[in-house]
Amino acid sequence: MTNGDVWLPLPPEEIGSLPAALTYHHWNGEGGFPADPADCVFYAVPYMKPAETVLRPLREMSRLRVAQTLTAGYEHMLPGLTAMPAGALLCNAGDLHNTSTAELALTLVLAAQRGIPEAVRDQSAGRWRPAVRPSLADRTVLIVGYGGIGAAIEDRLAPFRVRRVLRVAGSARQSPRGPVHAPADLPGLLPDAEVVILCTPLSDATRGLAGADFLARMPDGALLVNVSRGPVVDTKALLAELETGRLRAALDVTDPEPLPAGHPLWHAPGVLITPHVGGASSAFRPRAELLLRGQLTRFAVGEPLRHVVATA
Repeated sequence: MTNGDVWLPLPPEEIGSLPAALTYHHWNGEGGFPADPADCVFYAVPYMKPAETVLRPLREMSRLRVAQTLTAGYEHMLPGLTAMPAGALLCNAGDLHNTSTAELALTLVLAAQRGIPEAVRDQSAGRWRPAVRPSLADRTVLIVGYGGIGAAIEDRLAPFRVRRVLRVAGSARQSPRGPVHAPADLPGLLPDAEVVILCTPLSDATRGLAGADFLARMPDGALLVNVSRGPVVDTKALLAELETGRLRAALDVTDPEPLPAGHPLWHAPGVLITPHVGGASSAFRPRAELLLRGQLTRFAVGEPLRHVVATA
């Protein structure tokens, strides 16, 4: 049975049954360290805190064996790999955010298609302006980044009678719902995609993926939805398309982020922005607790951990 200190971003007593052989400390990234970092063997990274905050204790964690994020993206942790002891594992949140992020993706699509931002502004101004809006029904939807979140988005699209769903992931394969294309197929898929949903991880391969050429291949009036990471989209190229009115966008993430006051994206025509809240719903907490219980139980008895994404 493994022993040592565990740092948790949630109060240990609220998580439920945890392995008794481990010693638990609560640290959410605020204030001083809760214990000597040198005794920490399992570090559950504070959620939605700046990279400089969550990376700060790593150099002192000389016994660390696991760093566990509560985010699906883990690019903010990669600079800390060199500070972790050799062989230590970095794990991401796996499917923790599938439910919440898929819900928001669908919300953004429906809100943008049916003109909800305009209706909210009209309500504030006391204006009654009926209009015919594009439906989600009968649209071709392209999901770029067809992993767990992408599949969860397709599950939620099913009742809306879309014409078809196109899927793209890091490599071609067959999914239970149909073929998944490789990124090289994107140029041929984009001209048919009336709604494009980005839910791909941020990497060297996906940074700036939705650039000028990508956007130019989308059909007139198409909607770009980004629930992945801001830098997956070239902001300058997107602004150029929005300002002509040729494309529309619904963005939960932006580049830069947080989006500063006065940035032209705030006032670009045809854009809906939410402040990176894909995972921020009531669905987060119970799934985070379940993830931590499962990973710590496996860790304590020496079983392989889930969602390993890198090794120091």
